[in-house]
Amino acid sequence: MPFRVSTALHRRPGLVLALLLAPPLAWMGVVYLGSLLALVVQSFFHLDDFSGVVVRRLTLATYRDLFTPAHGDIVRRTALMAAAVTLADAVLAFPLAYYLARYAGPRMRAALTLAVLMPLWSSYLVKVYAWRTILSTEGILNWALDPFGAKGPGFGNVATWLVFTYLWLPFMIIPIYAGLERIPDSLISASEDLGASPLTTFRRVILPLTFPAVVAGSIFTFALTLGDYITPSLVSNNQFIGNVVYSNIVNNQPLASAFVMVPVVVMIIYLLIARRLGAFEHL
Repeated sequence: MPFRVSTALHRRPGLVLALLLAPPLAWMGVVYLGSLLALVVQSFFHLDDFSGVVVRRLTLATYRDLFTPAHGDIVRRTALMAAAVTLADAVLAFPLAYYLARYAGPRMRAALTLAVLMPLWSSYLVKVYAWRTILSTEGILNWALDPFGAKGPGFGNVATWLVFTYLWLPFMIIPIYAGLERIPDSLISASEDLGASPLTTFRRVILPLTFPAVVAGSIFTFALTLGDYITPSLVSNNQFIGNVVYSNIVNNQPLASAFVMVPVVVMIIYLLIARRLGAFEHL
């Protein structure tokens, strides 16, 4: 019997592939796509203001609430924060990734790679609470700046930007490093042989070839910032999309679901653009 089954499977590679893919596809279909569909449907319900009961009738009332000035400010603040974090991570990551790919020796490359990856091994909450301690009124930053008559940014948008930039920086360094490693040395040598300066070589050869890798890294930094709610809760008093979703998930599920759709739609558009720019080849 086992021999017959193995023979039948050997003659039908398509059946083997279907059997291998069925469990993960079923899991994604039920858990991921099913939960996403439930959120979409929930977002078209609305909360009755008088009774506080969710009215399970399809309507656009909840989506109209997203266009109120207060909610619009939250969406804009979150999107601008995600863009600022992505830009800062790209600026910080490129020099280090360039040094790793073009100049670092084997030992230095291994040491720096370990330093880049090490923060990913520690707890997310530990890192955020460490930054909360650093940025607090009695924290080490204010202590270090006090002799100069200066103070740290405290808790707010700047603190949120600093923490997000630190948290997601490794996700930008790794794709850029991979993209720089793929550039043949012969291209750079050819540019130099044709009389191009180092700045021209960087601008006309290295940067265009690495740009898809930068976009690939930005997918992580932008998406992770859009949906995070823990960091803003700990180092800022301002509301972001994640905070609104978290605070309304019990009392106003339709509003929370509608807010969830905002980063989903933004990331779908972002991923389509990234795909056109060739970013998926560097993931």
